[in-house]
Amino acid sequence: MPSGLANPASSPTTAEPAVLLIEDDPGDALLTRELLSDSGISNRFTQASSLKEAAAAPTTPDCVLLDLHLPDCQGLEALGRVLHRWPDAAVVVLTGLDDAATRTAAVAAGAQDYLVKGHIDGALLGRTIQYAIQRRRAVVTERQLRDSRMQASENTRLQRGLLPTPLVTDPALAVVSRYVPGRGRSLLGGDFFDLVQDEDHTLHAVIGDVCGNGPDEAAIGVGLRVGWRTLTLAGVEKAARMRLLEQVLVAERPRDSMFATACTIRVVPDRSQVIIVSAGHPAPLVITPGSADPAPIRHHLGLGMFPGRGRWQESVVTLPAGAGLLLYTDGVYEGFSEDGTRLGEERFIELAATLSTVTEPGDFLTALLDKIRRSDDGRHSDDTALLYLTWPAGADAAPIGPDR
Repeated sequence: MPSGLANPASSPTTAEPAVLLIEDDPGDALLTRELLSDSGISNRFTQASSLKEAAAAPTTPDCVLLDLHLPDCQGLEALGRVLHRWPDAAVVVLTGLDDAATRTAAVAAGAQDYLVKGHIDGALLGRTIQYAIQRRRAVVTERQLRDSRMQASENTRLQRGLLPTPLVTDPALAVVSRYVPGRGRSLLGGDFFDLVQDEDHTLHAVIGDVCGNGPDEAAIGVGLRVGWRTLTLAGVEKAARMRLLEQVLVAERPRDSMFATACTIRVVPDRSQVIIVSAGHPAPLVITPGSADPAPIRHHLGLGMFPGRGRWQESVVTLPAGAGLLLYTDGVYEGFSEDGTRLGEERFIELAATLSTVTEPGDFLTALLDKIRRSDDGRHSDDTALLYLTWPAGADAAPIGPDR
């Protein structure tokens, strides 16, 4: 049985099936019970004389033996009502009508088989019931698997659509990101990031972490990212953005204990300075060949920790020529190291420094994550996001206009 799919029948293939006979003729009902007894599957037998009585049966049948001529319903209408009432059960028509057209119509409508009274024995009836149950189980399992795959495909498309597409035009800028959600088979978690560029080529970026890694956290993370992009493109000042983002978080969060950390940066057009605002989030790393140094910034409360009390301030940091900026969430250092202890932020920074001579940004992030994963060996399940920005030494942004 595929993972996550329920067994469509109440009993395993080796157990005696539960059989419900819907038959209003007492003589035919007695004969059917005797045939089932001959087949060895009569211990879990229930008989009802009408559809109304059958619907009140306390157990779910594995197989329904259905007469098409009942006091409260007849023909294919009776079959349709039974299939609707027990969609996962096998239905075998057991009737006195020996008609090829009716047989074909019944099977086409969903019956697993069609038997004529007086033309069967116990062995045939028992074999028909067992085969019908197995065929029905196969159909139900295939349907569940198809639905599961379709849902997984839709979720994948949805989550890919929610990941950011950076709005940048500077050809000298290299933007590389990595996103590793903590939930298995997921593309999106509670971490978020984004990057946009003004008309004057000022770079704006954000990275954040919603506490937790379930679907609620992912939804809040997407809302904060979209909210940040909207506020940035509207030209709202950085500290004011934090206040507005906190309002969004508080309004949308499903529980009062949910909070988020966030860090926003603004890199000036000549790439000589970066202005940083942190709401309880780790400082970006300034990466140069041979070193990885946390930017000296002012920290304050995370979003939603104590609504209305945040006092977020800007920190201006001078960037060395050719330096890159690595923004990350705490998932990169909350895992385990090779000695079994937590990696921690300090050792993560040391690891980034040892790999800082890797000049290609994508290779740098790949090597960094590979090192972390090998040491952690799957013991850590938090979301992880990294955003790495680099540009050539001495390269300013593209010209603002023709007179520059």
